[in-house]
Amino acid sequence: MAPGTFRSRLSRLPGVAWLLAGLVLLFALTAPGFLSGANLHNVALQATVLLLLALPMTLVILTEGLDLSMGAVLSLCTVVLAVVQIATGSVLLGVAAAMGTAIAFGLANGVLVAGFELPPFVVTLGTLGAAQGLALVAAEDRTTMGVAEGVRWFWEGAPLGIATPLWLAALVWAATHLLLYHTRFGARVFALGGNREALRFAGIPVRTSLVAVYAIAGLCVGLAALLMTGRINGGHPTAAIGMEFDAIAAVAVGGTAFERGKGSLTGTVLGVLAVGVMRNGLNLLSLPSSVQVAAVGVVVIAALGVDAWRTRKKT
Repeated sequence: MAPGTFRSRLSRLPGVAWLLAGLVLLFALTAPGFLSGANLHNVALQATVLLLLALPMTLVILTEGLDLSMGAVLSLCTVVLAVVQIATGSVLLGVAAAMGTAIAFGLANGVLVAGFELPPFVVTLGTLGAAQGLALVAAEDRTTMGVAEGVRWFWEGAPLGIATPLWLAALVWAATHLLLYHTRFGARVFALGGNREALRFAGIPVRTSLVAVYAIAGLCVGLAALLMTGRINGGHPTAAIGMEFDAIAAVAVGGTAFERGKGSLTGTVLGVLAVGVMRNGLNLLSLPSSVQVAAVGVVVIAALGVDAWRTRKKT
């Protein structure tokens, strides 16, 4: 390969790829045990829950929307799953209740945003509060820890020697990739953020497509609840509070714009890995969670700044 061609390809790499490489190098030099096989496997496992939130968040942001309720709804679903499973002794009923709760919140967000044309920020902030309140009520005076082995399997299982969370994350990524890049619905998602009026003139049901995007987000949150409940061996009303921030950060760092319907799932996956690597490295360095949150914010701003500078340089 000619040096000029190699440099050209390097210049086309998204900012998040350089960020991820830099974080890996930084923590390899400063965090003891970061490059160990056990730790890298742990990074991958921890990233699966965030990926299940960030993939649908990408779709939502592509439509110029936002979902602030994901973390609270995820917490609520872990409580619902644990309470129903423990009360009935049925893993299937617990899973169905959690999935139904997540999809119901997704549909509610979509109907309020699309049907009533309310701002996504306001709508999902409201459903965040509702989900958090319901989670606290559902968990009160109930045993929500000590779920059945069937629930723990979602986190501890390893079909064909590969952890269940990795299987589920790969399946959801493949399905989302197929939906976004190889179906008419995916084209509509990009158009909802880039040229919504053109969809209306073409007679395409904009509201239905928008509701479907939020419903898909709810479905993915429900799947993430299966992993988190198995991971913590129960449900907790604040287990995932704040994870929507990491999901938004991963999408933003991955290069998805909050307007004009521009973005990619590949960038989101790299963004999830960047956030996961950073949190893991800071944990190994024994830094408090407050520092980790601040670091994520700084990285988001830095990555967006690098991409904006590169865009201006090209023009």
